[in-house]
Amino acid sequence: MGPYLLGLRLSGRRVLVVGGGRVAQRRVPALLDAGAEVTVVSPGVTPALDDLIAAGRVAWHARPYEVGDCDGAWLVQACTDDRAVNTAVAAEAEAKRVWCVRADDKDASAAWTPATGRVDEISVAVTAGGDPRRAAGIRDAVVGALRDGTVDARRNRTKPVGVALVGGGPGDPGLITVRGRQLLAQADVVVADRLAPRALLDELAPDVELVDAAKVPYGRALSQETISELLVDRARQGKFVVRLKGGDPFVFGRGGEEMIACAQAGIPVLVVPGITSAVAVPASAGVPVTHRGVSQEFHVISVHVAPDDPRSTVDWPAMARSQGTLVLMMAVERLAKVAEALVRDGRAPETPVMVVQDGTLPTQRAVTASLSTVADRVSAAGIRPPAIVVVGDVVRVGQEVEMVRAERLP
Repeated sequence: MGPYLLGLRLSGRRVLVVGGGRVAQRRVPALLDAGAEVTVVSPGVTPALDDLIAAGRVAWHARPYEVGDCDGAWLVQACTDDRAVNTAVAAEAEAKRVWCVRADDKDASAAWTPATGRVDEISVAVTAGGDPRRAAGIRDAVVGALRDGTVDARRNRTKPVGVALVGGGPGDPGLITVRGRQLLAQADVVVADRLAPRALLDELAPDVELVDAAKVPYGRALSQETISELLVDRARQGKFVVRLKGGDPFVFGRGGEEMIACAQAGIPVLVVPGITSAVAVPASAGVPVTHRGVSQEFHVISVHVAPDDPRSTVDWPAMARSQGTLVLMMAVERLAKVAEALVRDGRAPETPVMVVQDGTLPTQRAVTASLSTVADRVSAAGIRPPAIVVVGDVVRVGQEVEMVRAERLP
């Protein structure tokens, strides 16, 4: 007969653990996490248990088991390496109608300890016919699926509320954070950017409303005001809204504007940072934005307007004088003017530059040139947005790595 699984709420209830070895060491922390008042009976204990005892979290009777130890216990764990002792503990517990788990004999045990895991408020418990290794493997698979959102675990009774601003990372769907993927799986409405990891949208349940908030360069675009209104409107309807963005919401993602709009409307907002493409895309092309002895700083710059545009707030002369790495976003269409400004204000024309299109995606490709030639090279190669431009000697570090790899090939 299979076991009847039940979640015990042990807060404030006495649990007896007989034995102070490795099995007890594994089980006591989980009992404490459940709020149990744990008493250990054993002549000796492991150092880990000794720490819990010294901290006052566990009561310890430093002696062998005695009849009567089960009095007042709601649950008993027989964890010694002596079969006769475990049998005696189980017999006393059975006589007093207290559930007892035997670590040494699953068939003689009145109860089994499942392999457990927890993701937010979801608890997973697995018994596999008393096979602990198999149970742990199944537990790990289920917990992993809950963490990355591949299991549909949307709440029905206690749904999340408000808006979550989720950074989707640089493009590869595997680079969204675990928390971001969890919230995406809970969403009633998803408002997605053009640069958000689109592959994840195929995993949404059929009843999830998907709003395309793409801003296509020089093409159609949903205004920022309209996007903010959508977030507030759907949240006011009691729906949980995920605003899925590329990169990080607060790195040229206008997340601050959306957060303010929600705050003004009284809508709670949760921010989930994402991996910014300013760092991830150069890394995916083998270029570190900092490197010992080469660059101690890096600057992330939006080039949505050219250096000579009155709307630009970038101190381009300071960027030219800097020895740090420059990471330019939205720069492809204005690359010639950027290179001209940097050279005019002091950057060496031979400064290496790498331009990476579709970073972290299967279609990723890169062009390497000097500051004086990069605009022509990018144009000839047909590089189009989205692309990241890296200016600085760290580009040579990436080239050096590639040379070393090439030399080691058979």
